[in-house]
Amino acid sequence: MQSIPLKRTQTQIRVNEFIRSVYNWMAIGLGITGFVAFFVSNSETMMRLIFGNQIIFFGLIIGELALVFSISARVQKMQASTATSLFVLYAALNGATLSAIFLIYTRSSITSTFFICAATFVASSIYGMATKRDLTSMGQFMFMGLIGIVIASVVNLFIRSSGMSLIVSYIGVIVFVGLTAYDTQKLRTMALSQPDGLDGGTIRKGAILGALTLYLDFINLFLMLLRILGSRD
Repeated sequence: MQSIPLKRTQTQIRVNEFIRSVYNWMAIGLGITGFVAFFVSNSETMMRLIFGNQIIFFGLIIGELALVFSISARVQKMQASTATSLFVLYAALNGATLSAIFLIYTRSSITSTFFICAATFVASSIYGMATKRDLTSMGQFMFMGLIGIVIASVVNLFIRSSGMSLIVSYIGVIVFVGLTAYDTQKLRTMALSQPDGLDGGTIRKGAILGALTLYLDFINLFLMLLRILGSRD
């Protein structure tokens, strides 16, 4: 029979490996997004193709939404390789549409905002990983805030208020900082609850789903900060 300290050590190793895998895949996704966004922004042909044709642009947006919903809802029914491929494809498509930020903001402000976002994200993740406080109620509150942000953003498409846009951005920063901490804690809890002996494919699919969740938190936090801190061309 295994001693309790040994079992705890093995559990901690399993948790650490899972969390490391989540962050590795999230980093890969961000890297793909950044590379594609930079490449597209430096190609006049690609920029015209994507932003000069509304059918292609909105087709990309719909494709991204479909991929997110597909991975989130059906990941357990997929092969691990399929889930991984869909995540990589989503990151690439998101990079193509996010290339628009290079038309709006200076590259220096995009770079500085990225590092500010990264530092904020890491601090939020560490808090979510280390705190003993149950963040479930906070996560639910932040999710309601997210719904409010979506509604306010849709309304602002029609009234085009710069003041409302700035308020939504500040609230968005708070919401996505909170969601980052909550989602990190949820991933840690999920890792702790995993039974021994899970096959590699099942663990990979869990890591991909976790990576997608944190990737979305990071991207949205970055965009909210960019609206506040970004210098326009």
